[in-house]
Amino acid sequence: MKRKGQALIEFSIILPILLLIVMGIAEFGMILNSYLTIQTASREGARIGIIGADDNEIVQAVYKSTQSIDKRKINITITPSSTNRKSGDTLKVRVEYEYDLIIPIIKNILGNKIELSAETSMRVE
Repeated sequence: MKRKGQALIEFSIILPILLLIVMGIAEFGMILNSYLTIQTASREGARIGIIGADDNEIVQAVYKSTQSIDKRKINITITPSSTNRKSGDTLKVRVEYEYDLIIPIIKNILGNKIELSAETSMRVE
């Protein structure tokens, strides 16, 4: 009879730790998804830019590749600009995203936001 009470107490001690681990894994998965999205978006922007697209077309390609995240939190940097770009130059497309943490316990540990960024460099054709 004493064993059942002991197991219940041990479980109640370990349960918060297990929940924190599970919530941390879920939050990390959502952060990783956002990072992979902006990484793909920067690559798509660079790919269209090296074949002659202007900066506006690159921005539209980046936005098109970021369907699953909030576009208002995306910052896109393109160097060099389309007016200064010529064949043989290295085009860099940098996409920055401000990820808002969702799980309150994780927010208390890491803060409210995490800055994610991805950059792709390709040679202009």
